[in-house]
Amino acid sequence: MIGDMHAAVHRSPLVRSFRRSLVAVLGGGVLLAVLLAALTPLDGSAGPVLLLLPAVFLVYVGTGLIAWRRRPSNAMGTLIVGAGAAMYLGNLWNTEIPLLESIGAVCSTLLLGVVVHLLHAFPSGRLHGRISVITVAAGYFAAVILQAPQYLFGPRGSTPMLIVADLPQAAAVGLSVQRVVGAAVMLVTAVLLARRWFDADPRQRRALGPVYSYGTLVVVFFPFSAALLEGTFGLPPAARGFLQFAALGGIPVAFALGMLLGGFAKSGEIEELGTWFGVSGAGRQDVSPALAATLGDPSLRVSYWAAEREAYVDAGGRTVRDGPDAPQPPGRESVGIDIDGARVGAITYDSSLVGDPELVQTAGRVVAIAVDRERLTAELRASHLALQRSRERLVNAIDLERRRIAQDLHDGIQMRLVLLALEAQQLGSIPGTGAETTSRATALRRDIDAAAADLRQLVHNVMPAGLVEHGLWAAVEDLTDRMPIPTRLTMSPKSGAGTLPSAVESTAYFVVAEALTNTVKHAGAGSAAVELALDGDVLRVEVSDDGVGTAAPNSGAGLRGLADRVDVLDGRVRLRSEPGQGTHLTVELPCA
Repeated sequence: MIGDMHAAVHRSPLVRSFRRSLVAVLGGGVLLAVLLAALTPLDGSAGPVLLLLPAVFLVYVGTGLIAWRRRPSNAMGTLIVGAGAAMYLGNLWNTEIPLLESIGAVCSTLLLGVVVHLLHAFPSGRLHGRISVITVAAGYFAAVILQAPQYLFGPRGSTPMLIVADLPQAAAVGLSVQRVVGAAVMLVTAVLLARRWFDADPRQRRALGPVYSYGTLVVVFFPFSAALLEGTFGLPPAARGFLQFAALGGIPVAFALGMLLGGFAKSGEIEELGTWFGVSGAGRQDVSPALAATLGDPSLRVSYWAAEREAYVDAGGRTVRDGPDAPQPPGRESVGIDIDGARVGAITYDSSLVGDPELVQTAGRVVAIAVDRERLTAELRASHLALQRSRERLVNAIDLERRRIAQDLHDGIQMRLVLLALEAQQLGSIPGTGAETTSRATALRRDIDAAAADLRQLVHNVMPAGLVEHGLWAAVEDLTDRMPIPTRLTMSPKSGAGTLPSAVESTAYFVVAEALTNTVKHAGAGSAAVELALDGDVLRVEVSDDGVGTAAPNSGAGLRGLADRVDVLDGRVRLRSEPGQGTHLTVELPCA
């Protein structure tokens, strides 16, 4: 659906302008990387390691721009680009220009604060909860404010433009405090991210796993990497620097992997989404897939307000628990869609993937007209479903009444006629009875037998006894055996269909009976064939003959009545009757 949107709609001026801006930012990043490489002394053993800095910076910028393009309203892209900028500023310390060295000294640990912010904000781009806000603020405090003693009271010559006093003890105390606060920030971050990961569903864990695990590992490892790599493992400064920069460069890669695994919603096409709905008439379809693809949340669901029920329904007309006032499970939120103040629908989404409710509301306003069309369609489907159920209940009630009438006729009037016939026979055989009385008694018995036969036929027409007592398979077999022309019967399975709904059995029987009656009366056929087949939850009935054809669905009340009855059960009728090629009637009845 989104592919059709791209093909149907030209890029809007706003989108083209935005993307040109991203290209300009990327170009500026490349120029800054080249400038950093030119200003950094690359001679000596540390040269190859320092050459990694521009490359890592470009990784941050590129990943951030990708995120920015996918979600312009989400802060994640800005944060990732900001992390690259923080790294760039911190590494100006490696240049030999005093002003740039001073900037690098001030920003040397800023990257760790931004990374903590990134971890807490992923994937929605917003900080959730008071603990996250306090932890991120503490991270920036440790990275910026507690870094000050290092360049204000450090040894002279390190940052001559910033040093105010040579107080190595104050610098050492400041470093200790910074490490303690930083360790606390990292510990709280690790615990909070672990809890979020365990609380997430399996689909969310796929997206959160790479970011949370790698990011936590880096922020815990980096502050102590110097002591660990140099003191414990005895690595030289060049190797230690290479590992540190490689670890930092993997952070945006982890975020990119999280985005590809579904942890990042896409919203840059919302304007085009609205244009596409207006141009292609997509409002006649369910809008949920388009919104889900646009916002990057596969679980997103659109529901529609049914005023007569005072509830939300899905596209099929079934009631759902959606809407701003309905309680949602943890991690799920729902926003309403209105047109001129009238409620038309709601969007229910995963708040961990789409963290900005305003973005969802904007998307809802864009497709509001399409949602209103879908709402009317859903209401129509719901009304049709209710009508269908009502008609099914009516058919079942009629069948039950027919069975009761047939049973009453069989057990009541027919039995009384049999008794009257016996009594008439007894009257005619009484000794001493005159010939005239005997003749009248015999005629009366014959008349009663004829009436009983007519009554049995009436009972059979109302509801065949074989259908009630032995089921559809046996009743159709008896019907074909009494046909005046050769009739082939095929049944699958041969042992019978088991227990079918009574409405399905009676409808299938009357389909066969009416079709065979038409064959005998109107088709001029020499033979006929009947097939009953139960394919899963569908009963297929086929009746064919080799007669003159030319039958039409509306040619008689019988066929029209059968078509209406089949339609009540949500079945299908197909009639093929070409002149000189016979007639073939196929009926499919759902049994579930």
